[in-house]
Amino acid sequence: MSTAAVLAEVSNGVACWTLNRPAERNPFSAEIKQALLKLAQEFVADERQKVVIITGAGEFFSAGGDLRVVGSDPSPLNTRRIISVTHAFLRLLHGCEKPVITAVNGGAVGAGVGLAMSGDIILASERAWFMSGFPRIGAVPDAGLMYYLTRAVGLPKARDFLLTNRRIDAAGADASGMVSRVVPHDELMAQARALARELAEGPTAATALTKAMLAQTLHDSFDSHLLREDLAQAVAFSTNDLAEGVAALKEKRRPRFQGT
Repeated sequence: MSTAAVLAEVSNGVACWTLNRPAERNPFSAEIKQALLKLAQEFVADERQKVVIITGAGEFFSAGGDLRVVGSDPSPLNTRRIISVTHAFLRLLHGCEKPVITAVNGGAVGAGVGLAMSGDIILASERAWFMSGFPRIGAVPDAGLMYYLTRAVGLPKARDFLLTNRRIDAAGADASGMVSRVVPHDELMAQARALARELAEGPTAATALTKAMLAQTLHDSFDSHLLREDLAQAVAFSTNDLAEGVAALKEKRRPRFQGT
């Protein structure tokens, strides 16, 4: 399963999407966005796909918005039409209860940073780097970047990154909380795949509940959170996976979860 702009594969419950315009630095072009939207729709609907990895081909993860179309028709209606595809794709990833791993292999600029930070787990190659890009062209951060970034690093660091357009390397991104972890460049995809397999073979019902609850934590009061926790745990305790996990622990063996 592949498209011209995004290479896609599925193996043992793990989907992997590779932005495949390395000569153009994997821009958020119309063809890449449409391909990602189609793949995301398939990922959400297909119960056999349990985890997805998103990465880029070449030296860039994504250089962000396609400057070839920026300004060609600056009308508000056209701009909203262009951005609507990005938003549809991001809503699918954010709203689905399956884990999303982003494997940032190189430079991420503008909307590319938003895409990188859309991951539930963000793995960064030691060669990865991040730059807002928006101040340079007089645009407002998009692709959900302000939403993701402020929650990851807080307002002071988010302001610094988004207003100054300074470049942050992998170590700096790790220190600020922009990424989950930094790994050796040559091990990036191996570690991403190993992590994805671990999640795909895990208790996916509990994982789904955990992801859904985490999405609400910054909006909930403490009492509301405890109520969600109560209800989610009641569901988790009723699953076959919970019984299998407890049995495996007692028998000192690896659990064989089925996602039920």
